[in-house]
Order: sequence, then C-alpha cells, then structure tokens
Amino acid sequence: MSHSVNPINLDNNATTRPLPEVADAVARALREEWGNPSSVHRVGIAARRIVELARESIAMLVGCQPRELIFTSGGTEGANLALRGSLAQALAADDRRRVLVTTRFEHSAVRETAESLERAGLAEVVWLEGSDCGVPSVAALAALLASRASEIALVSLMWANNENGVVSPVAELGALCRAHGVRFHTDATQWVGKMPTDFASMQIDLASFAAHKFHGPKGTGALYLRRGVHLSPEQTGGPQERDRRGGTENVPGIAGFGVAAEFARAFLGSRELDRLIARRDAFERTVCDATQSTAHGASAPRLWNTSNIAFERLEAEAILLLLSERGVYASAGAACSSGSLDPSPVLLAMGVSPERAHGSVRFSLSRETSTLELDRAAGVIIDAIHKLRRSSSAAIA
Repeated sequence: MSHSVNPINLDNNATTRPLPEVADAVARALREEWGNPSSVHRVGIAARRIVELARESIAMLVGCQPRELIFTSGGTEGANLALRGSLAQALAADDRRRVLVTTRFEHSAVRETAESLERAGLAEVVWLEGSDCGVPSVAALAALLASRASEIALVSLMWANNENGVVSPVAELGALCRAHGVRFHTDATQWVGKMPTDFASMQIDLASFAAHKFHGPKGTGALYLRRGVHLSPEQTGGPQERDRRGGTENVPGIAGFGVAAEFARAFLGSRELDRLIARRDAFERTVCDATQSTAHGASAPRLWNTSNIAFERLEAEAILLLLSERGVYASAGAACSSGSLDPSPVLLAMGVSPERAHGSVRFSLSRETSTLELDRAAGVIIDAIHKLRRSSSAAIA
C-alpha cells in the first residue's frame, strides 16, 4: 500500500484532523473578524463577539460557566499555568505550602514542569505511587493528604493517560483533595471532547485541555478555573482573560475551537461511543491474537480510542517506519517525545520492562475512524509484524 493512497491515521492522540467546518470558521475569522478583541470599534467588537460565543460553546461542552474558562495556546500552556500559577499563589499566601503532588505517569507538560520547579527550588515534588496501568493510588493520596495537607499547594493528576488511554478516578481524587482543603488540577487533554464532561458536578479546581485533540485547530486550548479559585498569571502584559493570561487572543483559533466544541457535543449526545469501543476492541483483539502480543492497560477502564500494543522482540521505530511506508500512521507514545529513541518514561514508570517498552506502539482512533479502515490497518500491521520478526530471526540465525 502506498502512503499516498488512502492513508490511515491511527495517531489521533497526537492530533486530529480539523473538521471542514472548523477550517471554514478559522478562515472566516482571518478574513472578516480580523480586529483586536480589546478594541472598542466595530471590527474589534465583532472579534470580541466571536471569542465570547466560542467561550460559551466550550463551556457547554465541559459543563462550566463561560467566565471560568481562560483561553491558552494549548494543553501544555494550560498545565504550566495551573502548576506554576497555583504554586506562586500558594507561596505568596503561606511559604510552607510548597508541595506539588503528581505521578510519573503524567504527560511531559506536567511531569517535566514539576521536575523544573523542583530543580529551581520552587517546589518539593511528591511522586504519588500507582498501579501498573498508570492509575494513581487513591489510598496513597488519602494518606498523604492526612499527613501533609497544610503543605500541599496543588495535586495534579491526569484524567486519561495519553499513552495507554487508562482512565483515573478523577471524581474520587478531587473529592479527597476538596475534603482536605487542597487544590486539585487534572490534565483533561485526552478526555475532553471524547467523553462526557461536567466540571460543575465534580470537585475539580482546574483542568487543562486543547482543541486539536477533538478536531479543532492547533495552537488554542483552555484552562478551567473554578470560580473563587485564584492563581498568579504566568503571562503578563495585558488585561486579557480577566488579567489571568495577557496577550491578544487568537481569534481564528478560538473561533475554530468553538465550532469543534459544538460538534463534540453533538457526538457525545449520540450513541456512537459504544460502537467506537467495540470497534477498538475488535481491532485490538485481531492484532494481538495474530501477532501473539498484548495491550497495555487492557484490564483497566480506558478511553474508547486508545490501544497501546507491546510487540515482543521488536523495536517500535522499525515498526513505525514500515507501517508509514504502507500508509498506516501510529506512534511510539507522546508526540512531544516521539523523536526520541528511548523507551517511553510513562511505560517504564508503570513497570513495563525496557525491552517491552521499546517494542510498544500506540494506535489511537478518532470518531472519524471507520471499521473498514481499522480492518485494513489490522491487516497491514499483522503483515508488518510478521515480516519484521522473520527478518529478526534471520539476522539472529
């Protein structure tokens, strides 16, 4: 199969294809709503209206008030603002409150930010233990909160893991933090737009997410900041976003974000989720059975769209190159680190051996992925794995 003929994208946790309606909204904003939304003349007011209408659409998607959303450049900035802004605000009020609690299972936007804050002497990071699927331990968090709640500035635990799709009990984790008076942030980047979300009904203080994970444009995201929760801005230089994130808003990106949110709401209101889960499970079963492989986190609750399979005795890089030549696109983990030849630090933190982690490939669907595409992809993957194993055996012989 030539990569130029009907390629199959199974790397949707990295990014999704923008909907045509999203692209149209972005183009229209560039052409027509080009004013600065802080200006008080006609084109500025038109741009402001676009921003606020999008904010309302996104608020309806995630179940919050529009004023509780801060527009950012994406999930990474949102996570950084949540961590750095919360820590700075906590330290300003009480210099003993400098503990940041997270896990080694997090996306690098949280994990590396925590490490950076600790290296700079700005925080003490407590790495919470968890299961071999990457689920944070509720019991360990409860014990930590019972002993050190007065020192903790923030607990940051992801909702759905970007590498294996495993879902954490965010409602329970958030309730624990609220009961101890500790601020709770969740990286909801892989969750929002794929699963029903209602921040107002949960004890979450902050949540970061990005438009391009559910068919919106890149370069725009949001941070949910529960009403009454304050944080120190990290980006200064203007009064935008209620003085919480300076800089002229990305009006075209926000316009597309709003449209993506509307389509995501329609999708979540349909009966597609059960069909998509069955579709992913059938694909995973076919590939694993034919290649004698196993999927990471298969025993735990997972997002409907993610399957991370360990192909024993093979290197993910060789698998990905061969699949790409044959028109199937996948990844070895987070796109932010996929250029690295090292095994995924997230899989290693889950206790996966370096050998298995080296041969692990993530396949992630979007709501546009069809059964026919998955059937074709499964055949390509199985043939590729068998070819690589034959080559490996011949090389050893």
